[in-house]
Amino acid sequence: MDIRVAGHQVETGQAFRVHVDERMQTIRETYFKRSIGATVTLSPGPHDSFQCDIVMHVMQGVVLKGSNRAALANTAFDGAADKIEKQLRRYMRRLKDKTGGLSLAELPLADVPDNAEYRIFEAAADEVEAPDAPLTIAETRVDIPDASVSDAVMMLDLRNTTALLFKNSRTGDLNMVYRREDGNIGWVEPRS
Repeated sequence: MDIRVAGHQVETGQAFRVHVDERMQTIRETYFKRSIGATVTLSPGPHDSFQCDIVMHVMQGVVLKGSNRAALANTAFDGAADKIEKQLRRYMRRLKDKTGGLSLAELPLADVPDNAEYRIFEAAADEVEAPDAPLTIAETRVDIPDASVSDAVMMLDLRNTTALLFKNSRTGDLNMVYRREDGNIGWVEPRS
């Protein structure tokens, strides 16, 4: 596995690089031996702390992200690596539970009930209204994966993002899953 360690306005010493390499190789050997690579970025945080971000490419289309802030560089890295490990544990457990040990390429398509629907609940009275025109922070180009709804939810968790646009493998339409503020998952499907 290709592991890249970078410091953004911070020097990463040899001891930190060795610690990162050992921990990432241990994660790789424990959970997913065919992982492609990882990038570990260390940067300064507020109040003399360190921010560590890990982006790990497990396989084509599956990217794990973990981030942590701590007073020491190694502690910041260990916290982010713990998050990556937790995501991989969940991913492997879901694959085993769902398929009985099949690989990702052999997964059967999930059957989605025909009466599935999307509902919008009334907002709570204490919610603050967003400004009319929020700023666009960044734009990125991404590949839109073909997946079942349950696989899309798993990718949402693995990528540690708040929303995922995907092509529903059952219907062929673009769908979206997202994490709601209450921690539940929402699913947006266009009307036929």
